Amino acid sequence: MIRLVFVLLFACILYAKVTSAQQLQPSEGKVEVVQDAKLEKLAEQYQKMSLNNPEVDGYRVQIFFDSGSNSKNKAASVKSEFEAAFPGFRSYLSYKEPYYRVRVGNFRTLSEAVGFQKKISLDYPNSFPVKDKILL
Repeated sequence: MIRLVFVLLFACILYAKVTSAQQLQPSEGKVEVVQDAKLEKLAEQYQKMSLNNPEVDGYRVQIFFDSGSNSKNKAASVKSEFEAAFPGFRSYLSYKEPYYRVRVGNFRTLSEAVGFQKKISLDYPNSFPVKDKILL
């Protein structure tokens, strides 16, 4: 009985060594994609539309808004100060009656915008994230 256990144990160990010693050879294969020709045309149309309209839904951080007689100059000043302080981020000056506003960044998610807003909150304590059309 003990002999049988040792023989089986030896056979298992030998089998394990033989199988682990074998090296797997990479197999060469060929993949063939079969698709409707309309699908390729649809992808091309989508690509053309994306190039014509590069804006998508996203978020920006609004750092300034004001109305009044000198608000346009103030907005331009805030925009240029921001661009000097944060050269890697784009800023946008816009007018929506009656406010001039400065928004910064192109963020895909709200959490990215909030993270950036926290980063600039010492310089722009009244900043807040807003939904906007962004450029990718």
